[in-house]
Amino acid sequence: MYPPAQHLDTEVFARLPEALYLTHQSSSWLAARHTKMHSFLEGPAFDRAGNLWCVDLAHGRILRVNPAGEFEVVVSYEGEPNGLKIHRDGSIFVADHLHGLMLVDPLTKSITPYLQNVHREGLRGLNDLFFASNGDLYFTDQGESALENPTGRVFRLRADGQTVDLLMEGLAGPNGLVLNKAENVLYVAITYDNAIYALRLEPGGKMKKAGRFVQLSGSTAGPDGLALDESGNLAIVHAQAGTVWLFSPLGEPLYRIRSCTGMRTTNVAFGGSDGRTLYITEAEQGAILMARLPQPGRLMYSHTG
Repeated sequence: MYPPAQHLDTEVFARLPEALYLTHQSSSWLAARHTKMHSFLEGPAFDRAGNLWCVDLAHGRILRVNPAGEFEVVVSYEGEPNGLKIHRDGSIFVADHLHGLMLVDPLTKSITPYLQNVHREGLRGLNDLFFASNGDLYFTDQGESALENPTGRVFRLRADGQTVDLLMEGLAGPNGLVLNKAENVLYVAITYDNAIYALRLEPGGKMKKAGRFVQLSGSTAGPDGLALDESGNLAIVHAQAGTVWLFSPLGEPLYRIRSCTGMRTTNVAFGGSDGRTLYITEAEQGAILMARLPQPGRLMYSHTG
């Protein structure tokens, strides 16, 4: 249907050092998967100082990687952190599957609950999050949803910190999410449908007429993290396929970015001095990869104002 996507190579920016491996330590997340892993990197996001924050989903750790590629464990707790985004004021918001929306103070190196219930109902298991330019926070509540159990939801927490809107429910694994440049379409990765949905937003913020934007194929999982560049192109991580796709605003495949290490690519963030470097978390090897792209990433809420 379209010309083949051009291939882009990656290289390793940083690896989790063996001193931080927790290979023989279990957790509820690992026990549910009947496996052992030294780490599972997810949720990359840059702060204003150029540090790359990410999480270790397998062992409940919040990590900071400095520009030299050196890892630091900022917080370790009994949780399942997945998505991570940084507020304009520097605070770190974390989507935790067990505890809901959490808040990390980078100065005190502490983590506290921020939002655990919506409309008097407990959250089912948060996955990822994204700040709009006005401070509204969009997040996916994946729980244990899948094709046979389409109970996943997408919410928006208004910038007032109190008002929560349910945008869509009945989803099979809502995961990564990002707004388009006009902020009138919310792209959501639906892992177990192997697709990206486009949730169209009315001027008042209500969602109306969601549709399937991109239908992927292959991999043993589906789409995970998302990011947007300045031209409106959408970066889509294809989990367990060792791949990040870049699609045009019309849904045309432009580039395929291949992992130079393992196959468990999970999430992405734009960074670098010119914003044109795409950083990719790869969970199998505990690595952060990087690739140079033609366009810089869209400026995140953490870097505005």
